[in-house]
Amino acid sequence: MDLAQLLVTGIAQGCIYGLIALGFVLIYKATETVNFAQGDLMMVGAFIAFTFIASLGMPYWLGLAAVIVTMALAGYALDVVLLRPISGQPQFAVVILTISLGFVLRAIAGVVWGHNPVSFPTPFSGKMLAVGNAVISQENVAIIVGTLLLCGLLFVFFRYTRLGVAMQAASQNQLAAYYMGIPVKRLSSTIWAISAGVAAVAGVLMAPVALVEPQMGFLGIKAFAAAVIGGFGSLPGALLGGLIVGVGEQLAGGYLPQGFKETSAYLLMLVVLTVRPGGLFAQIQRKKV
Repeated sequence: MDLAQLLVTGIAQGCIYGLIALGFVLIYKATETVNFAQGDLMMVGAFIAFTFIASLGMPYWLGLAAVIVTMALAGYALDVVLLRPISGQPQFAVVILTISLGFVLRAIAGVVWGHNPVSFPTPFSGKMLAVGNAVISQENVAIIVGTLLLCGLLFVFFRYTRLGVAMQAASQNQLAAYYMGIPVKRLSSTIWAISAGVAAVAGVLMAPVALVEPQMGFLGIKAFAAAVIGGFGSLPGALLGGLIVGVGEQLAGGYLPQGFKETSAYLLMLVVLTVRPGGLFAQIQRKKV
């Protein structure tokens, strides 16, 4: 495959990893817990999109909006019903809970939608874009553009809205935020809602280039590596880590012996942890202080 096509495919795949990693980081910054079911939330979002768009015949853009709202409500409910009751318990308990949640979501998806891969039509399916000598899938272009737009919206939300600023304050010091009158528990649930909505967008964007099936949620493991590479407390780092993993994976598949493609994310994580244990952006932030 041409280098330019490898790079574009890697960037598109990296954007998916980056969006899932954003969910990891959002929840970690707000609650200091790691949601290992983030990839499975992406999978459920993709299946719900299949239901809305392919089964119910919704227009693509209306279906996308409906999926985001549905998954955001589900994320909010997950925090209220499952996470809030064990607040204050050891972090290990939360980790086990989210891992178990992933198993449950995969089982439910298998029962409801079956284990056979499915897909649904999009405005970009099967269309190509010629850029110089390279022929690029519009599906990959849509992933890249969609990721940039979503990241821009999140930046504006956290920087300029009252709710976003309150979320940042709560993530820095929950106790101080509570004494300042900020509803920390409600904000935590809202973060889960945003994280689930971001996962839904990742699932919808990924569906045209990878068939939707219950095991697709295991991509969350590579996204976790991307979050670690970028620095687990950094939103820009999550996206950067996703791009590094995605491009590295494609280059490994194109130029290295068989087997390196699937392990490249973890090899990159090991290298980064050896050189910069806090991750790329975390190291930069410490230098600025």
